Amino acid sequence: MADPLARERAHLTASRAALRAMRADVEALDLRDVAANWVNAEALHHQVSERIKALADLADTPLFFGRLDYLHAPGAEAAEGAEGERFYIGRRHVHDADGDPMVIDWRAPVSEPFYQASKKAPMDIALRRRFGYTGGELTAYEDERLSDPTESEQTSKLLQSEIERPRVGPMRDIVATIQPEQDEIVRQGIGGTICVQGAPGTGKTAVGLHRVAYLLYAHRERLARSGTLVIGPNRSFLHYIEQVLPALGELQVAQATVEDLVTRPALGAQARGTDTPDAARVKGDARLAEVLRRALRSYVTTPTEPCVVVRGSRRWRVPAYELEEIVEELLTRDIRYGAARDALPQRIAHAVLVRMEQAGEAPDDRVQDAVARNAAVKAAVKAIWPPVDPAKLVLRLLSDADFLAEHADGVLDAEEQKTILWTKPARGVKSAKWSPADLVLIDEAADLIERTPSLGHVVLDEAQDLSPMQYRAVGRRCSTGSATVLGDIAQGTTPWATASWEEALTHLGKEGAAVEELTQGFRVPREVIAYASRLLPAIAPGLSEATSIREAAGDFSVRAVDPAELDAAVIAACREALTHEGSIGLIAAEARIPMLVRALDAAGLAHLSPGEETSAEARLTLVPATLAKGLEYDYVVLDEPAAVIDGEPDERTGLRRLYVALTRAVSGLTVIHAAPLPERLA
Repeated sequence: MADPLARERAHLTASRAALRAMRADVEALDLRDVAANWVNAEALHHQVSERIKALADLADTPLFFGRLDYLHAPGAEAAEGAEGERFYIGRRHVHDADGDPMVIDWRAPVSEPFYQASKKAPMDIALRRRFGYTGGELTAYEDERLSDPTESEQTSKLLQSEIERPRVGPMRDIVATIQPEQDEIVRQGIGGTICVQGAPGTGKTAVGLHRVAYLLYAHRERLARSGTLVIGPNRSFLHYIEQVLPALGELQVAQATVEDLVTRPALGAQARGTDTPDAARVKGDARLAEVLRRALRSYVTTPTEPCVVVRGSRRWRVPAYELEEIVEELLTRDIRYGAARDALPQRIAHAVLVRMEQAGEAPDDRVQDAVARNAAVKAAVKAIWPPVDPAKLVLRLLSDADFLAEHADGVLDAEEQKTILWTKPARGVKSAKWSPADLVLIDEAADLIERTPSLGHVVLDEAQDLSPMQYRAVGRRCSTGSATVLGDIAQGTTPWATASWEEALTHLGKEGAAVEELTQGFRVPREVIAYASRLLPAIAPGLSEATSIREAAGDFSVRAVDPAELDAAVIAACREALTHEGSIGLIAAEARIPMLVRALDAAGLAHLSPGEETSAEARLTLVPATLAKGLEYDYVVLDEPAAVIDGEPDERTGLRRLYVALTRAVSGLTVIHAAPLPERLA
């Protein structure tokens, strides 16, 4: 074919046919009589089913988005005169009937130059080609001859167009637009934890999700055993990002909020209440871990009676002082409460066996196990080291002022103790109105009793809003694995928001982890990010100001209106935004939401709630400012900034909430206000 575009379209058609053939091969597998039992058979059927799903050809998703023409075969020396090779880069691997690759997975080492190569460092690439698509159809291409000294550096129009493309629906993958600094983070090894401080629009969430996909590619067997988890701030956010990994063929990554993690239905504790900001701040303080540890250890009592074990006609006596020595040794080792309790009967039984041997008997391990199960030993263990329910322990701490004072002495002052005590103690675990912060305390207590299982890798997004105790809860889930921590100090909107990533990583149990900073935005218009960045000196003085590579200026306006005309002006701004392509977000303070609902209904403007998927027919979402974090819309109408600030317990938190709201726009932002703007934005 003389026409390059026709040739590339032919390759796309052939690649799609090859992918269908790969899927047909899996669907045709005969799984009868290949498993030893029904359990293995079910597991095998599930694996095959997941593989079939992963091989789905999504009509509106390009199978490949780029091409690399190497000067020499990868791995070959230039002196050998090795002939160059051509690779098409896509979201997943596709091979033909002979097993030859037609599309290379973007995560493969051979794909790395697509993201990292430049005119200064061509990485043996003769040509890098990017493809443009319209509705799944290949419509354009663009070439960079990286090793040609006569060709100058150029800005990719297709890349810019893809970054700025309007979107409707949930978050998409960014494999076609990953930037070099993002790619370096994505491809870091699994051995260590990495923290990404990212300004709005820098793609930190996408980087974290693509890092999970990369790690599953590079360490699939290891992570298949240990598991992966993505943690987000709320359900709306998780719904927004839930399609990214499946689009990359990764279907096995669990998603949860921190509250999901710490809710333990088996203990009967459910979050049904709320705390005051002061109470939540104290409960989220890492010092509570020491209070819980002290309270739990207080259940261990000093033995005052000997333990007498009767076997046959013999009585074996372990005196109280020796029992006390055993207990002190277990306490000194500071192992988990439950593990120590399990070890205690074996220690007592060992003391009995020593006496048996001294008397001339020859007991073995079976005898020791039998002694450990003896009724007298069980009774002694129950009296000395009783079982403790973690929810009941926390219930007692929050209900019993004397018990709290005893174990918080020197840790919490009297005012802090009073702040977290319940004014009306609950009758039991199930009837208690537990707050989300209380559930974190129960989770901490449960881990002091029994070790929380660790996953292989955890992605923690919007991490700046977590309390120290919440960091500890997440850290328990990756104590033997690694983590990718994502956030922006400037967007911390909780009273306990972290002051520094070093402090946060310490609470997470990942001291010394690398901290990378992304300051170059790709989707937020430069005028919008510059306007929002005026708030940085007040909300995060140490952070670098974000910039944007967006060439499009974007639509940006700030409109002052009469208070009586505020609702009408907001409705007019929404109608104006809806004349553009893409999603529309109307962001407002919680207190303004009911009024705006009535105004939208009266104007006949259909609107969605956060978490509901936008479509071509329903593109306007009414977003409380408290839920806006992590979301983005092509056009944003921001209602009354002063109300957003006033909705928070203090001015700094209010300004941070406003900073979040201002930076949700991808193509345009309209700010409507009747009250005066904060000084830095006036």
